Amino acid sequence: MLTAILKRGAVTAVALAGLTTAAFAQLELKIMAPAAPGGGWDGTARSMQQALTAAGIAKSVQVTNVTGAGGTIGLAQLIGAKGDGNQLMVNGFVMVGAILLNKSPVNLTQATPIARLTAEALVIVVPADSPIKTAKDLAERVKADPAKVTWAGGSAGGADHILAALFTDAAGGDAKKINYIPFSGGGEALAAMLGGRVTAGISGYGEFEGQIKAGKLRVIGVSASKRLDNAPDAPTLKEGGVDVELLNWRSVVAPPGLTDAQKATLSGAIDKMAKSKEWAEILKARGWDDAYLASAEFDAFLKAETVRVEKVMRDVGLVK
Repeated sequence: MLTAILKRGAVTAVALAGLTTAAFAQLELKIMAPAAPGGGWDGTARSMQQALTAAGIAKSVQVTNVTGAGGTIGLAQLIGAKGDGNQLMVNGFVMVGAILLNKSPVNLTQATPIARLTAEALVIVVPADSPIKTAKDLAERVKADPAKVTWAGGSAGGADHILAALFTDAAGGDAKKINYIPFSGGGEALAAMLGGRVTAGISGYGEFEGQIKAGKLRVIGVSASKRLDNAPDAPTLKEGGVDVELLNWRSVVAPPGLTDAQKATLSGAIDKMAKSKEWAEILKARGWDDAYLASAEFDAFLKAETVRVEKVMRDVGLVK
C-alpha cells in the first residue's frame, strides 16, 4: 500500500513538474516596483525582467512603477489583484518598516510569499567637497546635534532611515531627533547630495557607485561586517569606530488567493531564475549578495523579520 502511494506521489510530482515547465514558456509576467524609477526595488524588478527573459523562463515580463508611502500603495494594489497568477511585486526590508510607520491598513501577511532574493549592505556617503572625511567625523556631528545633520535616503521607516537612526544612537546622539529626508527614488536622493542640500546620504552601494568612482561622492562607511568585494577601499562603519551593521534584503511576493498550481508556477519560475547563470551575472555586476530563500523558508523569515524590525523601530523612536 505504502509503495503504491509513493509511486502515485512520484508520478504526480513528475506530472506537475512537466506542467510547470510547459507553463514557464507561456508566462506573461507583470512585476511591480512599488517605488519610483532609479531606486533599489526598480533595479531589482528590471534585473528580474532581464534574467527571466534572457534565460527563457518567461515569454514576456513587464515592469511597472507605483510610488508612495514606502511601497504600501503598491502593496494595496497587489492585494487588490487577488487571484492574478501573472503578477509579482518586489519588496523588502523597507516595506516592513514602512507598514509600521505608516500604520498601513494592508500588510505583507496578506500577500503570497514567493522568495527572498538578495541582501545588500548599505553605504553612507557625503559630497566629495564635504568637510566630513570619516565615520568618526560624522559621528561627532550627530552626537553634538542630531537635528543639524540632514540625511537623504529612501522611504521613511526603511533600511536607510533605520541605519541613520542606528548610526546616531551608536554615536551617542538622540536617534529620536534625526533629520531624515525620504526620497521616492535613488536619483532624487543623489541630486540632493550633489546639490549640497543634505549632509549625508544612504543607499545600496550600487546606486551610488558611479558617482563614487567619478569622485563626486565620498564613502564614509558600509554597513556590512566586512569590506565589499566590489568596493575594497570602502571601510566598514565598525572600522570607523561606529558599531553598526545592517543588511537590506529584497524579495518578491504575489497577490493573495492564488491556486496551488499558480503558486507552484510562480515559485518554480523564480527558483529557476535564482539558479540561472543570467541571475548570477547580475548579482556579481550589481554587488548584491545571493540571499535566496524559497517560498516556505521566506515566509518563516518574513514573520521573524517583522518582529525584529518593529523592535528596532520602537527602540530608536521611529514608532511608538
